[in-house]
Amino acid sequence: MAETKLHAIMIAFSFQGHITPFINLALKLASNGFKITFVHTEFTHQMLSKAHQDGVDDEEEATNFFSKARKSGLDITYKTISDGFSLEYDRILNFNEYWESMLHDFPSRVDELIGDIIKSSDSSLVPFLVADTFYSWPSTIANKYNILNISFWTQPALVFSIAYHLDLLKQYGNFPSKGNDQEEQIDYIPGVGPISSKDLMSYLQDKDTTTIVHQIVYKAFDQVKFADFVLINTVNELENGTLLALNENQPTFAIGPINFSTDFTKVIVPKSLWVESDCTEWLNAKPTGSVLYVSFGSLAQSNKELTEEIAHGLLISEVNFIWVLKTDTDVLPDGFKNDIKDRGMIVSWCNQNAVLSNSGIGGFLTHCGWNSILESIWCGVPMICYPFFADQPTNRKLVVDDWKIGINLCDGARVNRDEVAEKIKRIMCIETSKSLRNEIKKLGNVVRSSLDDVGGSTRTNFDQFIKDLKAKIYAK
Repeated sequence: MAETKLHAIMIAFSFQGHITPFINLALKLASNGFKITFVHTEFTHQMLSKAHQDGVDDEEEATNFFSKARKSGLDITYKTISDGFSLEYDRILNFNEYWESMLHDFPSRVDELIGDIIKSSDSSLVPFLVADTFYSWPSTIANKYNILNISFWTQPALVFSIAYHLDLLKQYGNFPSKGNDQEEQIDYIPGVGPISSKDLMSYLQDKDTTTIVHQIVYKAFDQVKFADFVLINTVNELENGTLLALNENQPTFAIGPINFSTDFTKVIVPKSLWVESDCTEWLNAKPTGSVLYVSFGSLAQSNKELTEEIAHGLLISEVNFIWVLKTDTDVLPDGFKNDIKDRGMIVSWCNQNAVLSNSGIGGFLTHCGWNSILESIWCGVPMICYPFFADQPTNRKLVVDDWKIGINLCDGARVNRDEVAEKIKRIMCIETSKSLRNEIKKLGNVVRSSLDDVGGSTRTNFDQFIKDLKAKIYAK
């Protein structure tokens, strides 16, 4: 067995917030001596190709996004798989139909692909599966091929634990939602402190529990209970109690923040699904801490009313800003672009890490996606929170209520431009945001320390995971 090499077959979920940490996990495993076969859907491959075509040096890079990683010595093979639809098919417009197919039809294509990969691999390779927790098929397929199944969760441990204990929410009558506005305190989930029903994930607050999103969650958390190991993109010190409780159920390792691990950050692999605008020159011309960064991520889209209120709030506040607006800029108020002059920069997408780490940034108006939160903590940028759906309301609780490194955008049911302006001024003013800045600086130091080579919790966890993985594989 000494001559064998462990072979991770990795399949990411096809959303930006999942793709980035998944690629980074692949690079981290490869840098630790693993063979990797990384799989994107053909549609994801097409989006990445379009977004990065200007930066591609040769034909090999156009077809294999990991070619530079291979040239740097990492053993990574790249493959694509059809999701069953044409490349022109609108997966957002036809969300329900698309995900019905991904739930029921996609698993057979994955099964065939994994079978082919294993069959064609060198006999010295020992395969195992690394799949996104949200997929409906990992334990079934892993069992078929008698390989270990590692589930990778790209959101906080808190969200994982709540979904993991859906049976308790049902038992205590907190799911399905009663559909009224009355808040209820939930204090019975192992490792999770008291949490209000209004802070549960959006799909646990819906009255209709038969949607395709619910079906995906039900199936995913049925499957994950059979995973051999669970990896979570979080940090022990951020969610210690929750992680300890999860470990009582099955081996769970906090290996985050995976986007900042230091041993592979120089390896270039396309991750962004959209063309990124370079904001560096504009930012460098602004005073330190004077720019508010506004982004609601890749999926959460603001409607016209919300966009107008935020736009007017920005005008009233008189602060500098970069606004990532993925919708058509026609939704902006008339004359807005003329009114902001050089005070504002509107882009359709950008390199968020590069922006947040720039000294010109002083605050972040965010949808509370988990990657955004980790990046904000890393860069020491306090947040204004406006969650939309999925894990975002629960993530907001961590930021505002538990860690006290952010504030809510609005205190009522609707967003109001005057309140938007007031919250922006509060977060951008050094005096009124002093406490937030102190707390996020402390948390940032904790997160950075977790990656230390000696004594860092994330480094220790990852090393222990590899040790336990090898022990279990070679014991099979």
